[in-house]
Amino acid sequence: MASAAKSRWADTEEDAAFEAKRRKEKEEKKRLKAAERVRKEAAAKEEAAKKAAAEAAAAAEAQARADEEGDNNDDRPPKRRKLTPERGNTDGSKEGEKTTSTEGNILRLGGGALPEPCQSVERYDKLNDIEEGAYGWVARARDRRTGEVVALKRLKLDATDRSGVPVTGLREIQLLKDCSHRNVVELREVVVGDRRPVDNILLVLEFVEHDLKSILEDMPQPFLASEVKTLLRQLAAGVAYLHSHWILHRDLKTSNLLLNNRGQLKIADFGMARYYSDDDSTNGGGGAHLTPLVVTLWYRAPELLLGARRYGRAVDMWSVGCIFGELLTREPLLQGKNEADELARIFDLCGVPTDTTWPGFRRLPNARALRLPPSSSSQPTLTTAASIRARFPLLTSAGCQLLSSLLSLDPEKRPTADEMLDHEYFRQDPRAKQEALFPTFPSKAGQERRRKRNTPNAPQRGAAVADLGSVDFAGIFGGREKEERGAGFSLRMV
Repeated sequence: MASAAKSRWADTEEDAAFEAKRRKEKEEKKRLKAAERVRKEAAAKEEAAKKAAAEAAAAAEAQARADEEGDNNDDRPPKRRKLTPERGNTDGSKEGEKTTSTEGNILRLGGGALPEPCQSVERYDKLNDIEEGAYGWVARARDRRTGEVVALKRLKLDATDRSGVPVTGLREIQLLKDCSHRNVVELREVVVGDRRPVDNILLVLEFVEHDLKSILEDMPQPFLASEVKTLLRQLAAGVAYLHSHWILHRDLKTSNLLLNNRGQLKIADFGMARYYSDDDSTNGGGGAHLTPLVVTLWYRAPELLLGARRYGRAVDMWSVGCIFGELLTREPLLQGKNEADELARIFDLCGVPTDTTWPGFRRLPNARALRLPPSSSSQPTLTTAASIRARFPLLTSAGCQLLSSLLSLDPEKRPTADEMLDHEYFRQDPRAKQEALFPTFPSKAGQERRRKRNTPNAPQRGAAVADLGSVDFAGIFGGREKEERGAGFSLRMV
């Protein structure tokens, strides 16, 4: 019989015994662990078998119950579910009720069909660049299939941003797809570039020849009063449509207002726009928590400058008031250098706010640091009306009242877009000019140049009289004897 193996590290019999004992304990632990694993597997199999048996029994019971109910009433479906009625149902059943017909009784979920894949931008030939904004680059292009001229807006994507398309681009696409109004720019489709990965996402928009800012910069004289009313009425109609669909534009300015050669104004650039909620349905709006860092500085409402995070459609109406003033003077109304300077210009035009003219303004985050001069409760109102009257001396009383209300410091006192459309200012003479009679301008976006006609100029004062010399006019009437003459008298040259 062979002797037991002895550890090569054991120097004594005691060491060899300790090594054998340790080896035996290790083998015992392995055996117990394997037995525990086998026991758990057996328990899991037993539990699965019990669960399967219970489910089979429940299914058999449900089937038996369904068969019993089917025997009692063959026309009723096995389960009591609300079924969407078939389209074009003429049996008088209401929506959500069961139909007695057994054909087409399936549950239908709303949401429409899956969207079609985006087309390639190669369908369009680029003609020229138009401009580059904060959220995209715009160019003029022509559709190769139809020959139609469109505007292509490429969204700005950050290559280092792993989140993909920015939320501003997604909002702009969603909002433009949901909007359909004559005073809102139309989104035709979304196209992509051919490079992989896709880093070019472009919006195909209708091409509009002008933007109001470029027109105002090139005009030698401001718009007529009737033309201002035409533009304002269209702007108010477009804003009213947006607000009725719970959309805040949040960046209304003259460069974002487009004008075509038929006198039609369109609101564009929805990069800062978003849906909003207004639970209490007030003009200022309780709304949700929103960022105050919106709207270009010169058109930003005072509550945004003071850090308000709850606001509504009144911020757009303040921008409309700033645009109103700019249409009258061809210059931006409040050209602040920074937020503090912008507030100073607003208070200079509209008066210093008080608890009477703007209740609760001191609760805004940035208002706590304001050091305002003491003033009486009636003085700011008089100052606002007087300063606006002095700033716009040719504006009618109704126009001054409308502009004063749009530029009210208190958001609750600003009119809505619907109230603006019904204002007395638009019913006074001169009435708004018809869009078809609106003047046209050379389109910078279309690279049009002002046509120069070879027309004579007025005579210069002090210039010498031209000497005609000897000119023979004898041949002017020559050869007219054979002309056909109609009835009546005929004149003869003597």
